[in-house]
Amino acid sequence: MSGDVPGRLSYHLSIDGTQRAVTGARLEESLLTVLRERLDVTSVKDACEQGRCGACSVLLDGRLVTACTILAADAADARVVTVAGLGPGGPAAAVRAAFVAHGAVQCGFCTPGLVVAVTDLLARRPGADEEEIRETLAGNICRCTGYGRILEAVRAVQAGRGGLAGRSGPARRGGRTGLGGAAGQDGEAGRGDQAGRGDSPGWA
Repeated sequence: MSGDVPGRLSYHLSIDGTQRAVTGARLEESLLTVLRERLDVTSVKDACEQGRCGACSVLLDGRLVTACTILAADAADARVVTVAGLGPGGPAAAVRAAFVAHGAVQCGFCTPGLVVAVTDLLARRPGADEEEIRETLAGNICRCTGYGRILEAVRAVQAGRGGLAGRSGPARRGGRTGLGGAAGQDGEAGRGDQAGRGDSPGWA
């Protein structure tokens, strides 16, 4: 890391396996700001900027974090993985397919963060029970789908059904191919906090 210009820093970040140069950044810039505004990594969404909604969830050295609460300079020697870096296959592919098949995607704004969080959970705890799933996803707010379909998608991946089961079931209810119904329709709510990420009023 260097600071040739007073108050400005230059460093490299490992983003999805690629070294990216950051120049002239201010020390106080968050990882979210640097990803979106300096490196054009827009799959990481900018919403609350307080670590409470999970829209900017990424993996930092394998740990689920909200990019808005991490100083980018502190991530200089770490591995940052966004939803794009989870890869086209493997567990992430099953999670993405299940979200579509079960109508767990509506406006899609929260989806990248949720896919990162679910993929991380199922990699660590493939047999996570209902309470653990809800606890883990408590830091990700979805204002459209009502969470029931998100939970359906997670259960489908756990059951090895991936995105296939929902194609003849819940995904049809919303009127749009692969997309679900109105906010709160499913009527399920989560609870609890997740370490390092904020409360989620959407699960209260």
